[in-house]
Amino acid sequence: MKTIRTLIVDDEPLSREELRHLLSEYEDFDIVGQASSGEEGLEQALRLHPDVLFLDIEMAEMNGVELANALQQLKKVPHIVFATAYPDYAVKAFRLEAVDYLLKPFDEVQLVETIKRIRKIESGNGGENQPAQKANHLGKLAVENEETIIYLSPQNIDYCFREGKETKICVGEHCYSSKQTLKELEEKLADYSFFRTHKGFLVNLKRVSALVPWLNGAYQLKIQGGRVEIPVSRNYVKELRHRLEL
Repeated sequence: MKTIRTLIVDDEPLSREELRHLLSEYEDFDIVGQASSGEEGLEQALRLHPDVLFLDIEMAEMNGVELANALQQLKKVPHIVFATAYPDYAVKAFRLEAVDYLLKPFDEVQLVETIKRIRKIESGNGGENQPAQKANHLGKLAVENEETIIYLSPQNIDYCFREGKETKICVGEHCYSSKQTLKELEEKLADYSFFRTHKGFLVNLKRVSALVPWLNGAYQLKIQGGRVEIPVSRNYVKELRHRLEL
């Protein structure tokens, strides 16, 4: 897996720490530096040669937009992800060809999409070569069942959930046990139609048959051919509907 050198530039220590903590969940993202100002960010970018900058906009002296403009002069221009509490800079971010635009407080679902976008770009040609690679790779998920290793096709998996210290991977009425975390499974299944509906559930969207209102703005998903109802946190409903609906 390619290591993605990452620099965080933000004048708020708590925001830097929160983003550092969230990014630490992704093994391929190596945080090579943190800067508390635009000037320090420019100095570190020149010295550390990051692949991507997570960049605040509202900073004293040199702000994030000015820093992003300055970085365009580099021979190898890092990818920019603006991370800000202000939505008003989206047009400027678009003009600077930013990879993404994250709003504070950070939404983990949106960050997952940002991570996928960065990985796709870093894989080369915006991912144009990926279909050919997939054609030569069976893409089976290995799970241990007693003394046998079972290989599951991702398309056949209905959902995964966390139970105690184990993760359950469910196909139809049968659920296999795995020592992999949901985060690890989410990364392995990133090229398939899986979505984190809740901190404890990962769902194959191609197996969803209905979305049912539940309590306090939350929903439940129904899976094709099954009686299981899977919780959907209200923070994830908007992105879920965007992924599901035409």
